[in-house]
Formats: sequence, C-alpha cells, structure tokens
Amino acid sequence: MDPDYFKSYEMSWGTLGTMRPFSNFYPERDAMEIQTALEKKDAVTLVRILTNRDSAQRQVITKTYQGITERDLVSGVKKALSGELETLLLALLMTPLQHEAQRLRQAMEGIGTDEDTLLEILCTRSGKQLKEINAAYSELYKRDLEKDLKGETSGDFAKLILALLNKENVAGVVQRDIEALSASLNGKKADTEPWINILTSRDSDHLNRVLMALELESGQTIDQTLEKRFTGDFRQGLRILAQCIQNPDLYLAQRLETKKISIVQGVMVSHCEEDLLCVRAAYLKQTGTSLYTALQKQFKGDHLQALLAICRSED
Repeated sequence: MDPDYFKSYEMSWGTLGTMRPFSNFYPERDAMEIQTALEKKDAVTLVRILTNRDSAQRQVITKTYQGITERDLVSGVKKALSGELETLLLALLMTPLQHEAQRLRQAMEGIGTDEDTLLEILCTRSGKQLKEINAAYSELYKRDLEKDLKGETSGDFAKLILALLNKENVAGVVQRDIEALSASLNGKKADTEPWINILTSRDSDHLNRVLMALELESGQTIDQTLEKRFTGDFRQGLRILAQCIQNPDLYLAQRLETKKISIVQGVMVSHCEEDLLCVRAAYLKQTGTSLYTALQKQFKGDHLQALLAICRSED
C-alpha cells in the first residue's frame, strides 16, 4: 500500500470534514465492484463506493482498477454516466489539488471570467495550499496560472488577485496596520495599495483584530466601508476577502445558497474532507434550514443521493 495513503488516513481523523477514511477498505474488492457497475451503468453502486471513501482511498482504487482491468477509471465513468452525476463523480476521482486547479481553469475558460470562483479559492486557501494548487495547475494544463490570471484581470483587481495567489504571512503590527488602512480612506479617492498589501500578507487572527478596530473607529462594518470607498471588481474582491477573513464558513454557506450546480458541487467536493461540518453549521444559522434538507429541495435522483452522501447528515 502507498505510504502516503496511511499518512492521509491518520491525519484525516479529527478534521471538520464530512468524508472520512473507510475503515473496512479493500481496494481490490472496490475495483471489481466498480468494474461490474460500469458495465451495467449501475449509478447506485458507483455513488455508494465513491462517496464512502476519502480522496486518498479513491486514488488507490483508481490505481488498483487500472492494474486489474488495464483500463482508465475516469474514462469508464465518462462512458457509463452523463450530466451532473458524471461531473460530480469525476470531481471526486481527482486529488483535492487537481480539483481546485480544474475549478480555477474552468473559471477562466470560455467567454467571460467567473471572478467569484477565482476569489473563493484564492481567498479561502492558505499560501502553502495555493503554491500546491499552482503546481497542480501547471502539471494538469501545461500552463502558468499567474500568467492566465493576469490575462483574465486588469488594474487594481489584477494586483489583488496576484497578491492573493502569492500570499504569505509577514509579521505586522496591529496598530500600524490600522493606521495605514484608516489613512488610505482619507483622500478623495481611497488608496488601494495598503488594502492589497496588508490583507494578503497577515494571518487571519491579526487581520481580524485590525478589521474589528476599523469597524469600531468608523462606526460601520468593513463591508459598508468597502462598498462606499471602492468600485467595480476590486471592491467585490476586497469584500469577499474581508468576509473570508472574518467568517469563511458563512461566506461558503452563502455560496451554497446560490443553489447553482457548479458552485454547490465545487464547494462541497473542495471542503468535504476539511471543514464542511462548519459550513453546514453556518448554512443552518444563516438560512434556518439544514444543508441536507436544502439539497433535497433543489436536486433529484442519483445526483441528489451523491450530494447527500457528501453532506452526510441532517443538522
């Protein structure tokens, strides 16, 4: 067995994710069941297995399936399924880094750019995670993520996006940062640079103290301040960044509230092994309805069953 699998198995427990390692794991048995299910186009079996194994186990299944059948599991799923369920199960067969890289690429493909998805990933991921996602993007697409982001954005918004991609924690002094951000708002036109520099280079505890102090000083929320003093994509980017600093679970819950299939699948697959329990709690608090119930009102069939399996339970 791959030693990385054991490492992942041990580290997954104690997380706030909904998907955990399957304790009675036999990859050869899973691979044979999947082979039969693909031949019969048996979606129920595919959903049962792939939504009850963690990502590391699904990678082992993929390799085992290849070894036993000399076929590619991804190609088999594409032939056997279609539509939303196919998209969801293919996402589960990717590594978490590949999945985030794919979401970034899809946000930039075609006509128009999906800025909200770019911001979701760049604002909720750490600098270390983004370096790893960057490498996965390069390996998957043979493209440079930074160059692609530059090509899709411009002006201050581009500066913010690139600063987020290359974010790192730099020690700062809370009072000095408060003063710098406050001073940036005093002119006729707000100065964007301190907001980009500070909000992309400090840890969340530090930034929470800074933003809280600014709210007390101004008598309005940070969101209200940003709404008044900035415009366009840059304003939207700063607002999402500030929300992800102050309450990332609520931000992701609000993303799920859109009920858009690509967003719901993207967020749930991306966070199911990390913090989906926290997002579920925020969703319930925000809407008064559990995510499990909300999914049943919006989706149906095998696709719904797969989403419910990822969500795991009623709150």
